[in-house]
Amino acid sequence: MPGQSSSRGVQNFKVVLLGEGCVGKTSLVLRFVEDKFNDRHISTIQASFLTKKVSVHGRRMQLSIWDTAGQERFHALGPIYYRDSHGAVLVYDITDVDSFQKVQNWVRELRRMLGESICLAIAGNKSDLSDERTVDLVEAEQYALDVGAFHLDTSAKHNEGVEELFMSLADRMLATRDAQAAADTSQSGGNELGGGTNLQIVDDADVPSVSKRGCCA
Repeated sequence: MPGQSSSRGVQNFKVVLLGEGCVGKTSLVLRFVEDKFNDRHISTIQASFLTKKVSVHGRRMQLSIWDTAGQERFHALGPIYYRDSHGAVLVYDITDVDSFQKVQNWVRELRRMLGESICLAIAGNKSDLSDERTVDLVEAEQYALDVGAFHLDTSAKHNEGVEELFMSLADRMLATRDAQAAADTSQSGGNELGGGTNLQIVDDADVPSVSKRGCCA
């Protein structure tokens, strides 16, 4: 069952990446999971799947990250991958206004299908091309606030904002699960997480092997 804790005390969370092709979705995931960057663009076919174990406030989490294809012909497959997701990273290219508009379409779809149960992060990728920016940063940040998401500029190439993006999302997903559990059991005063502090990556020897079916979206 999605989200259950394993027998070893690791809580499982599903994360989906959505956005247009060529915005850098796969580059962000590979930088976060493997600390690698590939200058070549190879389109993801349908989806690829990677995992990463992390620790948030001393609590162990395994992120199962689904990296989806950005080509329009694969859009209809989106629900297959974002179903039962606890979090989503919506990625756009800061030099491409159209890619930001497509992110807004995904946000509307996710809110319509999954409501407020899914935590949303919006990544303005390719911040290393800031001189070519066409998406206004203030506008993007305000939009994220309006839809209950958070926004970060990232650069998979320069490894800027990538870890903060995924760890902040992990923090929010864990807090959301705690709140839902408290509501389900009609308890108050449960464990509230802070605003993204005390986060760290855990390099476990037993991290599952990464399985990939595509690269660099």
